[in-house]
Amino acid sequence: MQINIYSIAKKDAKYQALLEELCMQCKQFGVEIKILNLLPQAVLKAQKISSAKAQQSYTQTFLPYIALPTALNLILHPTGHNYDSQSFAKLIESQHIVQFFIGGAFGFEESFVRLGKSVSLSAMTFNHKIAKLVLCEQIYRALSILHSHPYHK
Repeated sequence: MQINIYSIAKKDAKYQALLEELCMQCKQFGVEIKILNLLPQAVLKAQKISSAKAQQSYTQTFLPYIALPTALNLILHPTGHNYDSQSFAKLIESQHIVQFFIGGAFGFEESFVRLGKSVSLSAMTFNHKIAKLVLCEQIYRALSILHSHPYHK
């Protein structure tokens, strides 16, 4: 299984070690996790103009990646479906490619959200750094469940 996490963000060294540790732990289950932090100039400019322009720039940034027809595309969104750890494990089970999209501060356009399945990590709002950590931990937990590893208990 290949898992790609796309985020409108800069790389942050303070969180990088934790993310790398979680990604490394997933390798024992034959899963490669790639985290791509994307913050092109177009996004930086759009965020200064308006929330609508920012959302449009996020869509344009992510469109080349979501176009993969064989992938399960999961878009992190506050109104997305809430999964417990067991059902999240079932969601990604048997998938060859799973892609997660974490938007910027202004969220996503509804047209982008409809391109995949929306998922919520919590009713609370997290910044993208914390969201990536929580997501990676939940991916590791899901893989532990699927492989009967004791971590998830």
